[in-house]
Amino acid sequence: MNKVLITGGAGFIGSHVVRLFVNKYKDYEIYNLDKLTYAGNLENLQDVENEPNYSFIKGDIVDGQFINDLFGTHKFDRVIHLAAESHVDRSITNPLEFIHTNIIGTVNLLNAAKNQWEGDLEHKLFYHVSTDEVYGSLDDGGFFLESTPYDPQSPYSASKASSDHFVRAYQNTYGLPIVISNCSNNYGPNQFPEKLIPLFINNIIHEKPLPVYGKGENVRDWLYVIDHARAIDVVFHRGKPGETYNIGGFNEWKNIDLIKVLCSTVDSKIGRKIGSSEKLITFVKDRAGHDLRYAIDASKIMNELGWEPSLQFEEGIRKTVEWYLNNAEWLLRVTSGAYLEYYREQYQNRA
Repeated sequence: MNKVLITGGAGFIGSHVVRLFVNKYKDYEIYNLDKLTYAGNLENLQDVENEPNYSFIKGDIVDGQFINDLFGTHKFDRVIHLAAESHVDRSITNPLEFIHTNIIGTVNLLNAAKNQWEGDLEHKLFYHVSTDEVYGSLDDGGFFLESTPYDPQSPYSASKASSDHFVRAYQNTYGLPIVISNCSNNYGPNQFPEKLIPLFINNIIHEKPLPVYGKGENVRDWLYVIDHARAIDVVFHRGKPGETYNIGGFNEWKNIDLIKVLCSTVDSKIGRKIGSSEKLITFVKDRAGHDLRYAIDASKIMNELGWEPSLQFEEGIRKTVEWYLNNAEWLLRVTSGAYLEYYREQYQNRA
């Protein structure tokens, strides 16, 4: 059987990837490794937790000995590496945490794979899932290509850029079979509400202020998370070792325009006057080093591997809002305790 290790599989993107692989590839053994930090939630995988081809392992990729022992015990054939600290605001507050997880953790996995696969690289693969933020910031024109030089602007993106470089270095130095994908902003079910879309859905529902950085003119390209999971599936099975694939949604939105769409969508679903929640918009001091615009050119994965997004943004937003409204208990459980303290630190103290 094909033994696949998925790191960060209890998180937002990871849980969708785990679900897809467990359900689609019954002849694979899927191992989900997650530390279960604030953003990792096994509730996200209750529908597959009893499947015979699924196993959960609690552990920290920063623990090198643990990772080495894990590879020695289970003899993984392939890795999909999603585990990462991923929120820019948190990286500004605590950059060392991002260095440990995103850089040291990645190198620990690379070392373990190199040691375990030495002398037998056939059918092996180390798939590293990264971000478009490693490319820096765009002005009003152009798109990120796979060949775009790296220019990270935050501790988060710098840590991801470093991990990307290490992955490529292990291919060049040790011959490790690798592939990398860099994706635009994801949204959809199960996303922890520190990120813009679930944060604002939650705040609109409860009529709390909507904290908008600066003037809300920053532009992002948005991709529905299930489409990202589909793309990871395609790259994992058909991507060429050593290659990089950019994954984007072809959905550029200014933050302020996106927030107004969220307001009207939530209003319509809960019976408020459409657009009335816009009164909750509150402009706060911009965060340090806030990139103006990200935009992905996903032509390569479309032309070479045949992937494309399945949803337009408005439909994806509708599905996302409906999911959060239908899963109010999930939302309540993840927005208690430490999350409330984080929220006060990041937003209320910046007003």
